[in-house]
Amino acid sequence: MKEYVKIPTFYMRGGTSKGAYLMLEDLPTDLVLRDKVVLNIYGSPDARQINGIGGADPLTSKVALIGRSNRENIDVEYTFGYVGIKDAVVDYEGNCGNMSAGVGPFAIEKGLVAVTEPITKVRIYNTNTKKVIEAEIPVKDGEVVTEGDYAIDGVPGTGAKIVLNFLNSGGSKTGKLLPTGNVVDEIVLKDGKKVRVSLVDAANPSVFVKATDIGLTGIELPKDTETNPEILEIMEDIRTTAAVMMGLAPSKDKVGPAVPKVAFVSAPQDCVTINGVKVKASDIDLVARTKALAVMHKAYAVTGGICVSTAALIEGTVVNEIVGEQAKASGTVRLGHPSGILDFEINLEKNGENWHLDKAGVNRTAKPIMDGHVYVSRKVFG
Repeated sequence: MKEYVKIPTFYMRGGTSKGAYLMLEDLPTDLVLRDKVVLNIYGSPDARQINGIGGADPLTSKVALIGRSNRENIDVEYTFGYVGIKDAVVDYEGNCGNMSAGVGPFAIEKGLVAVTEPITKVRIYNTNTKKVIEAEIPVKDGEVVTEGDYAIDGVPGTGAKIVLNFLNSGGSKTGKLLPTGNVVDEIVLKDGKKVRVSLVDAANPSVFVKATDIGLTGIELPKDTETNPEILEIMEDIRTTAAVMMGLAPSKDKVGPAVPKVAFVSAPQDCVTINGVKVKASDIDLVARTKALAVMHKAYAVTGGICVSTAALIEGTVVNEIVGEQAKASGTVRLGHPSGILDFEINLEKNGENWHLDKAGVNRTAKPIMDGHVYVSRKVFG
């Protein structure tokens, strides 16, 4: 196998996503070469990713790059990347909360943190957003516990509960919880129609619009975009316009594929998941649909969920206008998405006219799938 370079790889499911967890010390220090290596590992660019480990879906074409940290009170540093499927690009613009769920178990498995039973807290510095995530990982006999009775929608079966606390995650990319300073802005679509939107930056910057304002019910599913591709076209139009307004890109044609997020929201209503499971309006506080790159997300991004839940509690946003009263009173937001329900604990404070997101908590599970080596062609290294 002299034609290949072997690179240690830990393949894991984190939340409703999965991908390779790689140590930075095992990869080239040159960033351009590093991306070429990652693309080769995943078999990109190729719609099927047949020559690599990619799953030919945005939720399974993700990578976590882990490094030791010299920062005070930080255990590990973590960089998230969306690995292009048809395009030869690795996008590092935002973080993925689901993949974040696997960082703690990986760090413990690789001996990067001291183990404390029954819960080991791993403090993670996310380089994409320059924010800290505190993960609580169950441990027994010095090893990570992955089996348990906690279930998350979008993943079959159950696992051990991992608690993720995203600390001070407001202004992750723009430096402001409300990038424009407004709770509501007005944008003009390509067809000339004006719509009200809310631009919020919590864990990942996002733009929200009411489903009814763009002619939708709010409970559309990914399959509906196949017969009505205009849904994705409108969402992308809104997303790219908002990106310029947030200062994330100089023009609509320069906006990256992953950031900002975009979602349409609606008040609690009965809906059905992609697996045909009925969700009652009484069990959720709002319904939201978002994109995963060029397609509708089959579930909901954790960082995007933090943002929509935070927006739901900020008085005057379009999300706040439709969210259930129970969420406003409790700070717990139950989000209905295409695969079920996702709960968030939001600690949001208001000081005068300014809002501060102290902490956002969410529960996930993670499962190791494979530990070994991937083979990267020596041609990649030149």
